[in-house]
Amino acid sequence: MTVLTAAAPLEFVSADRLYRKVTVRLLPFLFICYVVNYIDRANIGYAKLQFTQDLGFSDAVYGLGAGLFYISYLLFEVPSNLYLQKIGARATLTRIMIIWGIASGMTCLVTTPTQLYVARFVLGAAEAGFFPGVVLYLSYWFPAARRGRISSILLMAVATAGLLGGLVSGWIMHEADGLYGLRGWQALFIIEAIPAVLLGLTVFWVLDDTPQKAKWLSPAERELIRQDLESDQAAKTTSGHSGLFSALRDRRVYLLALVYCAVCAGSGVISIWGPSIIKSAGVTDLKHVGILMMLPFATATIVMYLVGLNSDRMLERRWHVVVPSVAAAVAFFVLSLPNLGAPVTVVMLCVATAGVYSASSIFWVIPPTYLGKNTAATGIAFISSVGAGVAGFGAAALLGWIKTETGSLSTGLLSVGALIILGCWLLIVCMPVHLLGLKRA
Repeated sequence: MTVLTAAAPLEFVSADRLYRKVTVRLLPFLFICYVVNYIDRANIGYAKLQFTQDLGFSDAVYGLGAGLFYISYLLFEVPSNLYLQKIGARATLTRIMIIWGIASGMTCLVTTPTQLYVARFVLGAAEAGFFPGVVLYLSYWFPAARRGRISSILLMAVATAGLLGGLVSGWIMHEADGLYGLRGWQALFIIEAIPAVLLGLTVFWVLDDTPQKAKWLSPAERELIRQDLESDQAAKTTSGHSGLFSALRDRRVYLLALVYCAVCAGSGVISIWGPSIIKSAGVTDLKHVGILMMLPFATATIVMYLVGLNSDRMLERRWHVVVPSVAAAVAFFVLSLPNLGAPVTVVMLCVATAGVYSASSIFWVIPPTYLGKNTAATGIAFISSVGAGVAGFGAAALLGWIKTETGSLSTGLLSVGALIILGCWLLIVCMPVHLLGLKRA
């Protein structure tokens, strides 16, 4: 009896067909999970239009409460990713999604500033590890040369969440106000938390931890993925540190975290303050605010995919981060000007949103490409936590304080635009192209 090895039929396996198969199997579910994740994180921007008046909270209180999410995110992201590496993605993502769903729903009980601070801190701790965990998980399945498009598709979930979140959140707050004695913002937190719990209950049965455990792949397909990923590892030119925390001894990891800070500052302004920016332009109806907030995210969805497609076609990453980022920075500079009116405000939000989310999607191809197998979990989580934590907190809390003191977001928007320009310069300087080692898979 002849036994065929896994390597024997490799010549008959089409790499393009294989990775399409993997994409179709994994991406739709992860995409939906990320949509729900982002809606639960950002729906406070819509709730703010109502609950600050109901509870008598100032913009500074709101900004600090929204920003504390990112502080706990920063503290718990690295441990969560290390735990994922130890026990697998299925168990980790199941835990994260169920707990964050419960925490998000419980925000409806807030009545004091302290309760808001605690609720947002707990939500950040619960969600910590989801995004970097998914980035790490996808690096187990796709070689570096194919991750631009994959990362763009995943990050399109953020744009889709903004697209759906604006419409759904505005509708819930308008139509569910008074339902069972609840205010619209309370119904918002409860209703939008339910999908996270339900999806969390299904993760364990939908995802496989690694290609080698995937029964829906043939032995030859598993072998081809293994060889492609090993080829990636052989091409890496990192400093040579080994060990779990060696990424923290690499100065480029810290510089990449600063670059991501700039990108996150822009996305934080859009998700936390976008509805308020539109309202300040003269749009007062909550449903209309929600509908208009769909336009920036619809634009971003299209632009993100095109940028990711072109980045993979050219096998180029750095300038596909820089060019959209500069466009976003210019849009923030324009948004800082007074009396723009609703049409110009929405157009600039479209440019800013498309820019920062396109840049973010390609940025997240760089860390797993640069880092080695033993440093990826720590490095990815550190970059994500510092970037999202510092910039997210600043975009929420600092801008809230600025608006309370000055009555305007202009100074904050100018600062965010300048930070994005600085981030572009840092990326070009700290990440020479030869360190990415991209080649066709």
